[in-house]
Amino acid sequence: MSRKLLILLLLLIANLAQSQNLEWKTDMTEAINVSNEQRKPMLILFTAAGAAEALQNEVFKTADFEKWSRKNVILVKLDLSDPNIASEVREQSLMLKNAFGVVNLPEVCYASATLRKGKTNFNTLGKLTYSSGGVNTWITNSNLILNPEE
Repeated sequence: MSRKLLILLLLLIANLAQSQNLEWKTDMTEAINVSNEQRKPMLILFTAAGAAEALQNEVFKTADFEKWSRKNVILVKLDLSDPNIASEVREQSLMLKNAFGVVNLPEVCYASATLRKGKTNFNTLGKLTYSSGGVNTWITNSNLILNPEE
């Protein structure tokens, strides 16, 4: 009996650890390149220290979100308060925040982008802020943005 319990416990820990292994890009140029290579839109999370944690805890830290995101989007996190980022990167992130019309943090923008002749052109697909309902509501709303014809 204790052996089965130990195996179950190890499987639960492994599953939990796996759901914490989302790969968030922080370099927009790299994110655009990966997005174009994989033909997936970007989920760009604009956040800062002190921003509400409900979105992180109820959506991004779940196994359902991890499974959905790996299949559908390239994750990009732009932390506007990170003291370790270069001033140019911070300025670029603030410009993107303003260009996407982000007001409240955290907020997510779905977008695709192309790089041509040194210029980046973004195609905004939609935006989402946190709303109650958990991960299933989030995924449903995201799918409506990413697949409007369905």
